[in-house]
Amino acid sequence: MERSRPRARRTLVTLLTAAALAASGTTALSSAARAADADLARNGGFETGLDGWTCTAGATVSSPVRSGAAALRATPAGADNARCAQTVTVKPDSSYTLTGHVRGAYVYLGASGTGTTDVSAWAQSAPDWQRLTTTFRTGPSTTRVTIYTHGWYGTGAYHADDISLTGPAGETGGPPAAPGGLTAGSVTSSGVDLSWSPVPGAMGYAVYRDGTRVRTVTGTSTTLTGLTPSTAYAFQVAAVNDAGESARSATVTATTTAGPGGGGSGLPAHALVGYLHASFANGSGYTRMADVPDSWDVIDLAFGEPTSVTSGDIRFERCPVTECPNVESDAEFKAAIKAKQAAGKKVLISIGGQNGQVRLTTAAARDTFVSSVSKIIDEYGLDGLDIDFEGHSLSLNADDTDFRNPKTPVIVHLISALKTLKARYGEDFVLTMAPETFFVQLGHQYYGTGKWGGQDPRAGAYLPVIHALRDDLTLLHVQDYNSGPIMGLDNQYHSMGGADFHIAMTDMLLTGFPVAGDAGKVFPPLRADQVAIGMPASTSAGNGHVSPAEVTKALNCLTRKTDCGSYATHGTWPALRGLMTWSINWDRYANWEFQKNFDAYFG
Repeated sequence: MERSRPRARRTLVTLLTAAALAASGTTALSSAARAADADLARNGGFETGLDGWTCTAGATVSSPVRSGAAALRATPAGADNARCAQTVTVKPDSSYTLTGHVRGAYVYLGASGTGTTDVSAWAQSAPDWQRLTTTFRTGPSTTRVTIYTHGWYGTGAYHADDISLTGPAGETGGPPAAPGGLTAGSVTSSGVDLSWSPVPGAMGYAVYRDGTRVRTVTGTSTTLTGLTPSTAYAFQVAAVNDAGESARSATVTATTTAGPGGGGSGLPAHALVGYLHASFANGSGYTRMADVPDSWDVIDLAFGEPTSVTSGDIRFERCPVTECPNVESDAEFKAAIKAKQAAGKKVLISIGGQNGQVRLTTAAARDTFVSSVSKIIDEYGLDGLDIDFEGHSLSLNADDTDFRNPKTPVIVHLISALKTLKARYGEDFVLTMAPETFFVQLGHQYYGTGKWGGQDPRAGAYLPVIHALRDDLTLLHVQDYNSGPIMGLDNQYHSMGGADFHIAMTDMLLTGFPVAGDAGKVFPPLRADQVAIGMPASTSAGNGHVSPAEVTKALNCLTRKTDCGSYATHGTWPALRGLMTWSINWDRYANWEFQKNFDAYFG
């Protein structure tokens, strides 16, 4: 949220500068495969989706294809070259030919882990299908080779089809041993985190819930979602390789927590949330608390700010008379808050905003945060807290790679502080968050500095906070504005300016998504009653404003599955909580256009 007239922001993702491409030529075509050779690539034509392949960013498409009914389409972005790979069992000291067909600019096909010299071939420019081929010989002890295809940074989508690896089949031996060490970690009302020990020779792991296979992953952890609150489940894991599946692990049981979570918020089925400029005017004029219309169900006081970035000491100062000539007295302000609460409204203190950088780097700062925020809540008799951390408040250390088990002090201390406040005030405490898309939905592609470094450490940094507090969270209303393009669950980029952006961004929250493209690390979906869509109230309020007609389209699509446009949602959520806007003041400035549209839609 911004205190001055918003300006366009650059997309925050740190883009890696494309390195100069090595001008190595394509290796010579191999002779015809011997009769004893076989095609060892699994699903090389992508006819069964991405089965057998692990992709950082890719999907199958029906057009264009070289043969059959499907092909791979993958889009490099930022620090991700959209690599798709599979590991194949091979025979030591043997010759192999790798072949595939590609379309696009700078598309690679290669093999690694050969035990001799890893090889690759690439097409500099292929407007139509182009055949790539390369050969290699395995080392004297090599039994597995990884074949892959990928694009290049910032060059756009590429396509691949009909990938084959011909040569003598390796000895697969028997199935691997059963996994050990299966444990249930974080448990919520709708999900369970599972992890287990690696098994030598395993190519993947099959996860079972109550005896039914529900997922296959390549790593040694996963999050199962879509579970029922207050329900006991039994989990097992089996290791998988080319020879088949191992015996299942010992059973681990876990019981999901009670739903629906979020405490006794007392909110209506559909709520209108708005920020009230309580400590500044911001060009839109000061609006007294008593003058806020009854349509607003949650009123966020903007803003509580720290005395310094790392102090944790939050202060809330009323707007001075010099800036807000019509400001009410403290006594009138507090009386108006009580009147709103008596009418069923919730009044929260919002911490942060554009200028309020808060970094709880130490346990002392965490404790100061708790005590100073409590003082504000108690002084004004507020219903709860809104976290509106922006800028550099949250970022991830380089070794912090799993949103389910955060290590970074500013993340860990914030989670601890919010849990302490929730415990102090009880189930009726209202907790909301208003992150930017960069800190949430961008985590679908990027998380922290990334596997190879070079990414912005703030990418996806809100995800561990939301996940740790999902059973305490009343509302998440991501700021669907001041945002760069974000990739949705359809692997397409979506930009501000219409209903499509809000539909795609909200669908991600309600469906869940792999973090940084890792199918073993899935951010579980939130309940529909925990989600509101954040929008600017007017063109003066922020980049990304859309007309009332576009707002209505977004609501129709998400709650009724009508007016959906080009994006196909993964469900219909009539219980979607509502809308948030920046801000009440700017909506008043625009003759209450945002509020009137909400009232007309939800009655």
